[in-house]
Amino acid sequence: MPAPERIPAGRLSAMEPAARPAAPLPGPADPQDPPSAAPSAAPDPRDVLLAEGELTVRGRIQEASNAVLYCTVAHDGTGGACVYKPVAGERPLWDFPDGTLAQREVAAYEVSRACGWDLIPPTVLREGPYGTGMVQEWIEAPESDEAVPELLALVDGEEPGPGWKAVGLAQTGEGGTALLVHADDPRLRRLAVLDAVINNGDRKGGHLLPGVDGTFFAIDHGVSFHAEDKLRTLLWGWAGEPLTEEALAVLRDLRTSLADGGPLAARLAELITERETEALRARVARLLDSGRHPEPSGEWPAIPWPPV
Repeated sequence: MPAPERIPAGRLSAMEPAARPAAPLPGPADPQDPPSAAPSAAPDPRDVLLAEGELTVRGRIQEASNAVLYCTVAHDGTGGACVYKPVAGERPLWDFPDGTLAQREVAAYEVSRACGWDLIPPTVLREGPYGTGMVQEWIEAPESDEAVPELLALVDGEEPGPGWKAVGLAQTGEGGTALLVHADDPRLRRLAVLDAVINNGDRKGGHLLPGVDGTFFAIDHGVSFHAEDKLRTLLWGWAGEPLTEEALAVLRDLRTSLADGGPLAARLAELITERETEALRARVARLLDSGRHPEPSGEWPAIPWPPV
């Protein structure tokens, strides 16, 4: 289910760049500050393009709840398309500090990258025509619908079919119900683990974008990393089941990288608060201690609304 705000054709309103850049808004750290520790790996060329390239706004994506701008970026003879979400265009939320969603999106990418899972498109924090914001690589949709993996579905009956995991009953038109299911896909299972780690409060079906060759990417992680339990997702099909050996190995490495002085801890210190980082460490520890996918706590709505 591709997110409608990521489909530019016929949905863009023309925009002119601001007369002067908006002033950066306050956040946990200045995005221009150098990292306090050497990076654990060589910079991804795509990150360099997004961070250092010339950003040109081509239009605004109208359906998005916050300001989302479709842009092109060019650097040293290379270029591409991207999404730019300026902090100044973020709507205030009652449970998250104002002006921090862009940093959380970047933090989610950094954690995904540290996991070795190519689930989130390259994402950076930088200055743009409308001030500090998140810039993320644009994911082109496959040319044919046949190349789009089926990840979510509504089916009749009370049990999922082979290759599917049940989420729960959902209301349909005219008072009917259907079983909401998601694919029993190893990549989707990795995403369920990643969402539990970053405490994603909004994993909707529309936040899964199809890529080429049957791949998919996850987007929109602005409401992540809260210090309190905020996990809301459609990926509950593995709730309570043992984590895979791959996931356990990744979590052990993540715990090391998140320790004081670790490369990921140093990077996240520029993006989220110390309390949020401590809560992140605690979530990783709980997952390792239990060895199982988390289950809904019952203290917070488990399913995002709307679900797509």
